[in-house]
Amino acid sequence: MEQLRRLIRDVQDHPKPGIVFKDFTPMLADPAGLALAVELMANPYRGKGIELVVGAESRGFIFGTAIAQALSAGFVPIRKPGKLPGDVHGADYNLEYGSDRLEIHADALHPGAKVVLVDDLLATGGTLEACARLLTENCKANIMGITVLIELQALNGRPRVEPFGQLLSVLKF
Repeated sequence: MEQLRRLIRDVQDHPKPGIVFKDFTPMLADPAGLALAVELMANPYRGKGIELVVGAESRGFIFGTAIAQALSAGFVPIRKPGKLPGDVHGADYNLEYGSDRLEIHADALHPGAKVVLVDDLLATGGTLEACARLLTENCKANIMGITVLIELQALNGRPRVEPFGQLLSVLKF
């Protein structure tokens, strides 16, 4: 874990004053670091019959596709409004600074599909909670777990997402 922790850079006052942004792009550029992160995020789900890995736009795509490949599963993106063609299910949610919406193709998965939900970071939990609601309420998926690289514990997002599935966070800050 310390190897990964050293590859996360703190960026002060980004995107606004008072915020310490956890930048994992140095880890992405490090082949061993990236491989270790993906392995730690995927390992708990090996042999569990995972059919699909679902990633939240956009950084969830980075880890989601790699985890899907590691699990021999498919990948389904959850996108911002207007990015997916065809019929979609949507979920509105609140952010610290406003509101947003996420969408998934209406035919992206079958009811009861065994899925793992992936994102890069858990902060307040709004994005992952909206994704989980889309998967359970609209798509009737079976969330086998939720995995993130980084959890910002002080922002207390865990209680918002744990009702939807066990949460695994590789690094906690």
